[in-house]
Amino acid sequence: MAKSKAAGESETVIIKKYANRRLYNTETSSYITLDLLSQMTREGREFVVLDAKTNEDITHNVLTQIIMDEEQRGKNMLPVNFLRQLISMYGDSMQSMVPQYLEASMEAFRKNQKQFQDAMQGAFAGGPLAEIAKRNLEMFEAATAAFKTKGMPGFDMPTVATPAPPADSAEKDDEIAQLKAQLASLNAKIEKLAP
Repeated sequence: MAKSKAAGESETVIIKKYANRRLYNTETSSYITLDLLSQMTREGREFVVLDAKTNEDITHNVLTQIIMDEEQRGKNMLPVNFLRQLISMYGDSMQSMVPQYLEASMEAFRKNQKQFQDAMQGAFAGGPLAEIAKRNLEMFEAATAAFKTKGMPGFDMPTVATPAPPADSAEKDDEIAQLKAQLASLNAKIEKLAP
């Protein structure tokens, strides 16, 4: 049964698979490939694959074939140990619980992935990670200015203005001083190596 979609999105697409293994998209009235079905899956498009002769739902088999094709292309996501454990569950008394468990696990993984992505995007907009990124940028600019000040034979750096450190940043000043000292030491070693 097709799920209702938001305005602008279509219902579940019916794909028919013929005996010659060709897939026919009834929405676009065109033949398609497994690669296109894979792309539709990534885009979140709902589809059902039906055997054209018997009208049997073979979506599971086709999705499994897509996974096998991806694995054969070297995009292995399923570890051998996981596959062995999965195979060993067939015929086991717990077999009926495995699909629900895997589905719930994958849903939890997707939610965690989304939360992580949202957190990373938010981190650079504000918050503690944004402050760390800002400090790292200031230290990089100070290091670049140190290279420009000391100069290296045959190496011209563009001029970078060193930002004025905030008044309450004694710790930052120490870190910058340490970086400058390390850069000066490296610069001296490089000058010794230069002919």
